[in-house]
Amino acid sequence: MSSECHSPVTVVQPDKEKLLNNLSRIEGQIRGIHRMVEEDRYCVDILHQIEAVRASLRGVSKKLLTNHMRGCVAHSNSDKDAQAKLDELLTVLFKFQD
Repeated sequence: MSSECHSPVTVVQPDKEKLLNNLSRIEGQIRGIHRMVEEDRYCVDILHQIEAVRASLRGVSKKLLTNHMRGCVAHSNSDKDAQAKLDELLTVLFKFQD
């Protein structure tokens, strides 16, 4: 279940279809929120939908992070490469905290 890491730009995801389906669902949720605002729906209902989108995005992020850790980081070719991948991973993790 590891992703095949080619470069910092190109990665083959082992569960690409599932990720794409999740992202399509998130797109639909965003369109729904847009429609709710257009229709002057109750603010709390809109906020609940926004939180649902945030949770969905966190799920996609966690899956991608898992793939990165199991693929790119775990299969580094050298100690120097492993250190670079771990540094990159820490940078991404720190961004998640914001």
